[in-house]
Amino acid sequence: MQLRAAAAQHSLRYSMVRLHFRVPRGFAGMGSGEDAFGPSVLGTKEHWDAAYERELQHFQENGDIGEIWFGEESMVRLIRWMKKQKIPLDSSVLDIGTGNGILLVELAKSGYTNLTGIDYSPSAITLSEEIIEEQGLPNIKLQVNDFLTPSAELLGFQICIDKGTFDAISLNPDNAAVKRKQYVESLCRVLNPEGFFLITSCNWTKEELLNEFREGFDFLEELPTPKFCFGGKIGNSVTSLVFQRKK
Repeated sequence: MQLRAAAAQHSLRYSMVRLHFRVPRGFAGMGSGEDAFGPSVLGTKEHWDAAYERELQHFQENGDIGEIWFGEESMVRLIRWMKKQKIPLDSSVLDIGTGNGILLVELAKSGYTNLTGIDYSPSAITLSEEIIEEQGLPNIKLQVNDFLTPSAELLGFQICIDKGTFDAISLNPDNAAVKRKQYVESLCRVLNPEGFFLITSCNWTKEELLNEFREGFDFLEELPTPKFCFGGKIGNSVTSLVFQRKK
């Protein structure tokens, strides 16, 4: 299976799936803040368990790797930043909500050697394991772990990456505001002081993410992302930011 060929197919599928989250914000006249979108099944573990059960079955039957959230360019963007910053290849990297593990595959192919992926869906981890095994990358560590209540040994990371997990948590029908706070607390615990946090979101604008992560983190940089035209206004279809944990 050629992952890059599959990535092109799933970039189109991702564009369709994104619409289930909501129209990108950041345009004049559109709502902002958490009131601009409400609870959704996309914020529940039951939804993702079922989704990854299906994707696991599809992979086993025909080699379909499943969704590449935010498209292949989102992975290229993150890895390019890491290379530009000369992040050591043995830096400990955590993929929060790894899904099918494709980001870990691309990081490993780029030379990074200390990679961990977590997901609260057992089917997602099984899918990741099978894809990573097929790619011949045995040293990537995977575990079933809920980031809101992480295991005690999930500590000491120099890089944490999120592509859509904070978005999903923000849609949880069961007190999403509390869960977002739990997320930030967990991030402060697992990420080393002065470690980097890279987040890509289709639900939150730059200003909103700055507010969400204002405690314990310094904003470093906004990464360029695709533009989107809506109602004659130009905005970003996703937001991609880099934070650094304070000392």
